[in-house]
Amino acid sequence: MPPPLLLSVKDAMIRYSEVPVFEDLAFNIHAGSRIALVGKNGAGKSTLMNIITGVQELDEGERWEELGVTTGYLRQDITPQEGQSVFDYIFSEIKDEERDLHTYKVDIIAEALHLDPQAQMTILSGGQLRRAGLARALVEEPDILLLDEPTNHLDLEAIEWLEGYLKSYRGTLLCISHDRTFLANITNQVFWLDRGALRVSPRGFKYFDEWSTMLLEQEERELKNRKQIVGQEVEWASRGVKARRKRNVRRVEQMREMRDQLKADESSHRRATAKIELQPLKNIEASSKIVAEFYNVYKTFEEDGKRINILDKFSMRIQRGDRIGVLGKNGSGKTTFLKLLIGELEPDQGRVKTRKELEFSYFDQKRRDLDPTDSLKKTLCSSGDYIDVMGKQRHVAGYLKDFLFDPARVQDKVSQLSGGEKNRLMLAKILANPKTCLILDEPTNDLDMDTLDMLEEILSQYQGTLLVVSHDRDFLDQTVTKILAFEGDGKIDSCVGGYSDYLEKKTGMSQAKSSKDKKKKDVKPVTKEESKEEKKTPQKLTYKLERELSQLPQKIEKLEAEVAALSQKLADNDFYQRDPDGFHDTTKDLAEAQAKLERYESRWLELEEMKMVPLG
Repeated sequence: MPPPLLLSVKDAMIRYSEVPVFEDLAFNIHAGSRIALVGKNGAGKSTLMNIITGVQELDEGERWEELGVTTGYLRQDITPQEGQSVFDYIFSEIKDEERDLHTYKVDIIAEALHLDPQAQMTILSGGQLRRAGLARALVEEPDILLLDEPTNHLDLEAIEWLEGYLKSYRGTLLCISHDRTFLANITNQVFWLDRGALRVSPRGFKYFDEWSTMLLEQEERELKNRKQIVGQEVEWASRGVKARRKRNVRRVEQMREMRDQLKADESSHRRATAKIELQPLKNIEASSKIVAEFYNVYKTFEEDGKRINILDKFSMRIQRGDRIGVLGKNGSGKTTFLKLLIGELEPDQGRVKTRKELEFSYFDQKRRDLDPTDSLKKTLCSSGDYIDVMGKQRHVAGYLKDFLFDPARVQDKVSQLSGGEKNRLMLAKILANPKTCLILDEPTNDLDMDTLDMLEEILSQYQGTLLVVSHDRDFLDQTVTKILAFEGDGKIDSCVGGYSDYLEKKTGMSQAKSSKDKKKKDVKPVTKEESKEEKKTPQKLTYKLERELSQLPQKIEKLEAEVAALSQKLADNDFYQRDPDGFHDTTKDLAEAQAKLERYESRWLELEEMKMVPLG
């Protein structure tokens, strides 16, 4: 028996300025559903949320809701009221007669989200306001809980607590989030807004990449079949209209309609599957292998009369090309560590030494480098219409488009941008010409998945030293090769690999500690043969990596043929005399093809080796 239906929308149409956002929109929300709502910027996610709450009226169609169903909505923007405490704000939507039933939850949820219930809403930071909004949504316990980017400004401990809370939540969830791991852990269904249509997957976000790729590939095959049919009709029409004139004229008209519709659908498919083409990052000039060194560093702060240890006898070396992920609770010392590195703070004891030629590009989560009165254009280039990007001149409008801005907005003020747009602008400014050391402090806050994919692609090409502070676990797995975990009270743990490796290390240490208490007789001895077999057990790659691995041989073969053809062309002794410019262009093309081939071959070896990494 299917779970009870809570809300249903059928044949809905929504128009803004006569342009339909949705046509024939239909979906059902059942009790117990855990839905990930995904889609590109402007796809209509907020509009769909407002349809569910009833704020957005339908231009056509019908919306049905089970009698008595309650809906709660964590919004992006919260406006604090003068004299209102966090406690009062959390209870502002709860009826007086129900307050006693919910009071105990406030302390539990506020503590988990690092909130003081007695603090005034007007003195909270933007991140604290978001956490207060999340606390109110959770305390209300509506039948349908709508969450818009709930993990923004939460540290990993709070995110993991929230995951556990939502897994046991008795109501229905619908969540927008850029945090892929969070969505994978809490959802069992996906609503995908794709080009004005809503596609529904009966499985959670963990399987979204596999499912969406399958749908897009199926669409591509259908377009190819239609193209063949249209081609046949065009060929027929080119022979001229003969006999039965009326019928044939109608057939020509149908052919033209089919051809026009095919062009529109192919264009739509290209936009849906297109990826931003980025210029390769310039090579970072080689310098000394060791670029920075912390030696026996102490750092403390005073807060409310208490001394807080940030670094205690901390020593480490940062080498050229290191890719370090920094994580930990809010207030554990991550930003202090970065400020010590760039010289904004001095240690209480010990020393921090950096090479003189080391230059920093610093993404500050508070966006202090952005002037609210400047336009987007002025932020990127103080004069003229062009910006230097990796040594090449780019028109500022085209460069902004790379970062998902409408080129028509180049004269908009920074103050008009949302939090996510400000982050994108900061990234555009820093990544135009990143220095030898790139520091990103919480770059993923307020970013959508498209921008995250773009940022991951850029960072994968960066050859300098990278430090990333983030609580996005999937992002850390994709971008760093070492984890520095600030665990509070001056304790710092390090681990080679990404976040998953760090988590595995912590889990392994915990299991090892508990296993010491077991008696030896409970431990089954492992034979040499079993040990060898365990080491040979291959690791299962993710769907995305497996797909990448399967495509690499074809790409390598294509590049090998290209290299051979270019080499053959250059073997012509008269080529230079005949066409000097062509000779130089071909030489350049050959060098680029050989470099690309080398990268593909290295990546193929890397993925093959990953498959053979032992599971245990």
